[in-house]
Amino acid sequence: MIQIIVHPKTALVDEPLSIRVTGLLPYQLVALQAKLTDEKGELFFSQVFYRADKGGEIDLERAAALGGDYVGIHPMGLFWSLKPKKILSRLLKRDVINSPFLVQLSVHDSDIVFSESPESLKASETVERWYSAPEVQRIPIRKGQIRGILFLPPGEGPFPGVIDLFGHIGGLVEYRASLLASRGFAALALAHFAYEDLPKTPGVVDIKYFEEAADFLLSHPKVLGPRIGVVSVSQGAQIGLAMAVFLKQVAATVCISGFFFSVGCIKYRNESIHSINIFPERARINNLGLVEIHSTLGNPQEEANKHALLPVERAQGHILFIVGEKDCNINSKAYAEQAMEQLRRHGKNNGTLLSYPGAGHLIEPPYSPLCLASQNPLMLRPVLWGGETILHAEAQEHSWKEILKFLRLHLSPGSISKL
Repeated sequence: MIQIIVHPKTALVDEPLSIRVTGLLPYQLVALQAKLTDEKGELFFSQVFYRADKGGEIDLERAAALGGDYVGIHPMGLFWSLKPKKILSRLLKRDVINSPFLVQLSVHDSDIVFSESPESLKASETVERWYSAPEVQRIPIRKGQIRGILFLPPGEGPFPGVIDLFGHIGGLVEYRASLLASRGFAALALAHFAYEDLPKTPGVVDIKYFEEAADFLLSHPKVLGPRIGVVSVSQGAQIGLAMAVFLKQVAATVCISGFFFSVGCIKYRNESIHSINIFPERARINNLGLVEIHSTLGNPQEEANKHALLPVERAQGHILFIVGEKDCNINSKAYAEQAMEQLRRHGKNNGTLLSYPGAGHLIEPPYSPLCLASQNPLMLRPVLWGGETILHAEAQEHSWKEILKFLRLHLSPGSISKL
């Protein structure tokens, strides 16, 4: 009898699984599939071919995929190689507390590549992939100007506090904050535009709003002070870095696929940092109709753009830059290297850069599928994000471990000191 044996069947999305197929004929060629339907009804699926060993088993820890969505030994490849049936769809979890993503794993005859029929199915198993651990609390926050969701781990605490920021996607994105709470952090998913009564579009970034959020988080009885961390991505990383520069409350900042200058305008009290020069005519539309805006921002090293630079050397905490070298959205590697050089010129050693060959712009928690391109609410055409599937998956797995390690190191009791 053919079986798929998965352990554990219920787990957080950042946990690897053990997947085995038993009961096959010796050296039998089969197709393994994974299917997931998101909350909008969109189907994502992957398909890979394996050959059983002489005992009629396939262990994804040891067996190499022969073809399909990837080749080689990749125990979690069925998950990170998921692709949308409707092209340009991005997999985003919306309800992070009440329901998991259900992923159906199945074994089929090898000729499924030509036609799929009920007779081709030999075995199946469904696994639950959760974005929050049991008993994580989800608390809507509407205090003063602050709009967001606070996620608290189970227990008395106090827990290290983290503000989680996304970029041009807008609204309120919760899945990374809920996962951070599942790993022991009091995480505030903070909206900053296109949500409730906040501005509809990103405009002038006033760091006072984010300072209010930091003070709120530090005032919570379950949050460990005296300072907090920030995890930020893309346009949100501009804000995360500005918080590191201007706010004494910030001890550790993660900037994923970001930049160290102002796009638009950033202000804090009596200081204003004006926008870098932007050249929309440098945008390129490829043969698939995807927009590449990699070259639309001016060179921050040119004199005309010096007014846009964030004074990163003023950051009192530690900064972790994470970039993909196949980022087709912005030149994030070059920008992070320039920020690191700016720190060095001022005698600062509080920056760390992780640069991943083959990784694209959207570096997500582990085992998330690569989103090569998708619709963006602020763009008329779909945007190319970039990335190579296997290398991007490896970057996501490694960087998530480094993010958790970085936050624990710099937010633990006794570790916070003024640089």
